[in-house]
Amino acid sequence: MSAREIARRVLERVDKGGAWATLTLDAELSRSGLDERDRRLTSELVYGVLRHRTRLDRALAAHADLKKTPPKVRTALRLAAYQLLFLDRVPAYAAVDDAVEAANAVGAKLGGFANAVLRKLTAEKEPAFPPLAPDASLDAQLAQIEARCSIPRWILDELTAAVRGETDATPAARAARVIQLAEAFADQPDLIARINVRRSSRIALAAKLEDAGILVRDSALVPTALILDGAGDPSREQAFIDGEWTVQDAGAQLVGHFADPQRHTKILDACAGVGGKSTHLAELTDDTATIDAADQSATKLGLLGETAARLGLSSIRTRVCDLTDPAAPIYGDYDLIVIDAPCSGLGVLRRHPDAKWRLTPDAIPRLAALQAKLLDAVATRLAPGGTLVYAVCTFTRAEGPDQIAAFVKRSGMTLVAERRTWPPDADAFYMARLRRVS
Repeated sequence: MSAREIARRVLERVDKGGAWATLTLDAELSRSGLDERDRRLTSELVYGVLRHRTRLDRALAAHADLKKTPPKVRTALRLAAYQLLFLDRVPAYAAVDDAVEAANAVGAKLGGFANAVLRKLTAEKEPAFPPLAPDASLDAQLAQIEARCSIPRWILDELTAAVRGETDATPAARAARVIQLAEAFADQPDLIARINVRRSSRIALAAKLEDAGILVRDSALVPTALILDGAGDPSREQAFIDGEWTVQDAGAQLVGHFADPQRHTKILDACAGVGGKSTHLAELTDDTATIDAADQSATKLGLLGETAARLGLSSIRTRVCDLTDPAAPIYGDYDLIVIDAPCSGLGVLRRHPDAKWRLTPDAIPRLAALQAKLLDAVATRLAPGGTLVYAVCTFTRAEGPDQIAAFVKRSGMTLVAERRTWPPDADAFYMARLRRVS
């Protein structure tokens, strides 16, 4: 099976069944037998189409009625359009011929239809976006950016509210900032390495990766992050295998530094998942803290255990439990609690662009209610004078500053600091550090 065939299979499952692109793609690639070059092409095609779907549909709609086009053919057209409009290194004939073959498999006449549409697109490219007047309203600007950056309008409205809440700039400056961020969310993200400071250093690891043919740049956000270009599959890189680094976005790494964990203390990583933050907290405390990593998923905690072993960490204990259950097998006097709460994930759209098409606005209040319940539950586990760090990889006010303002009001805890990160420097995170006075 070719890279394009696998990409279509993944996109069809995402489009039709709401599958998660990352999990679906990983499963398909694991049994594909493709070499590294074709694996990269498959990933590029899947994520490229998901990042730019509205823009691709706009270009195709100039030559076809996509609403009347069979779903499998529509997917083939999107895949070809992405190659024609965004990938200079792919020959146009290869993209067109593949789409025509896929369309023919759906219906005899559909191959000719796909051929005609894509040849027109090859010749004419995508329709130009009309120029906006200098005094165009924010609404008019957002309508264009919705198509240009393939971000649903309700997500742009949430982004606008977040920007308005963090700056008192003029309306024109705020609009420019929203557009800048929307464009950044449509870009392909960098691969970020987190240096395991117990086994390597920035200088040593950078030299080792460069010797392996990987281009390395420093992150301006955190000292433990390196930006990698040309790394391929990290799990095949020797320094990764040896536990000298792992993959974690700079924004997620900042949460660990923001928490400021101390040696020989008791720490709870609530909603630990696969353990990115648990292992970072262990590294930052030189593996001397007592860290409970709690999650409802035994599968995720099993992966956490594997990562901790690779990184040479022994201070983490996994706890499969419901944090809202008073009988959960965890302590009641933690010095530090880090809760990376379940959220809408709008801050990681660069890495998970399928979320744009899977999420709906009604998900935000439901998630905010769950976050509030978790905050109330873990707060009872914090020792007097202890620190609670709340983090979400999203930018909605309901899941960020509004959530924390309501929590402070009902809990009596003191808000010490808040922080946001934005692309391109990092994924969009909101984090707050609070202290229990008594």
